[in-house]
Amino acid sequence: MTKRISILGSTGSIGVQTLDVARNLGLEVLGLTANSNIDLIEKQIIEFRPRFAAIMDEKLAADLGKRVKNSGTEVLYGLEGVNIVAAMDEVDTVVSSIVGIAGLIPTLEAIRKGKIIALANKETLVTAGQIVMNEASRCGARIIPVDSEHSAIFQSLMGNDSRGVSSIILTASGGPFRGRSFDELKQVTLEQALKHPNWSMGSKITIDSATMMNKGLEVIEARWLFGLGPDKIRVLIHPQSIIHSMVEYIDGSVIAQLGSPDMRIPIQFAITYPERFDNGFARLNLLETGKLTFEKPDLAAFPCLRLACEALEAGGTMPVALNAANEMAVSLFLNKRIAFTDIPSIIEQTMGKHNVNTNPCINDIIEVDKWARDVARSLS
Repeated sequence: MTKRISILGSTGSIGVQTLDVARNLGLEVLGLTANSNIDLIEKQIIEFRPRFAAIMDEKLAADLGKRVKNSGTEVLYGLEGVNIVAAMDEVDTVVSSIVGIAGLIPTLEAIRKGKIIALANKETLVTAGQIVMNEASRCGARIIPVDSEHSAIFQSLMGNDSRGVSSIILTASGGPFRGRSFDELKQVTLEQALKHPNWSMGSKITIDSATMMNKGLEVIEARWLFGLGPDKIRVLIHPQSIIHSMVEYIDGSVIAQLGSPDMRIPIQFAITYPERFDNGFARLNLLETGKLTFEKPDLAAFPCLRLACEALEAGGTMPVALNAANEMAVSLFLNKRIAFTDIPSIIEQTMGKHNVNTNPCINDIIEVDKWARDVARSLS
């Protein structure tokens, strides 16, 4: 197919899998960005020959530029460079997969250019959902979710009147510690937390899955993607990760999307929508799947999900404080400076100190993000 894409965060898990999709479909990759992994992005540049590549650090960008000087790719640096890649005129679709709030500004740049946004960055909508959706409407940009759960909801809504929706049901694997009590989680090691039972993801998202903050962020994101109130968004534990999510309609019908736990499938659909294309990815074999089971989430053992729902109810900048505190706490845990169960404690304490701004602008969001990180760091 003829489609030209840029990938924001090409060296992360979603970015790497997006390039798998690009190879399969023969997509033209015009832009790549990375934070600091110049070894991997160098290989990507040599293979895909994008027009632009951007690295956040100026010195690393200079080094990369020397390495790929004969590739025809212009190497940029800093947020300005990433924004250029996000807003390229020639690009049809921007895959937004930068981890964390760092993806917010570049995604907004792409939205303001009226691009199709294949959105894999939860924090864009968690921290600035109303601003982002208003900008997308104003600029004629279309946001198509990449997360398997939101892609499932998106697909289950296709061809149906949204006024007939009773609720949406986000499924969660439960992570590696499903069934354990909060006291049992106090002994969790970093190595244990990084072993997800079903999905292959980056380290930050894997820890978020283990704490169930990932699902909490998805609840907030779903509120903005699908325009539903918190009372219409539910979470169910589904350990097999076969039903990716469901929509319940007012007549009692439930429509679900099923598939193998392979992120390349929702990535491809977000890029090719509304068309579907063949690929060599794993197919779901229901005869081999076995039982599909469901459980209620344990909010006592996994308070991060409760905290995210409380942040959504509070509104305004509270989700910003939640997200920033979580990013800092996860970073501290990945560096073995705090225990696994300290993550929700730090988030809850940070939220308790925050005075909500009910009508923030982007600058307010950035300031709250910095404030919450500082508070969370001080609590470690």
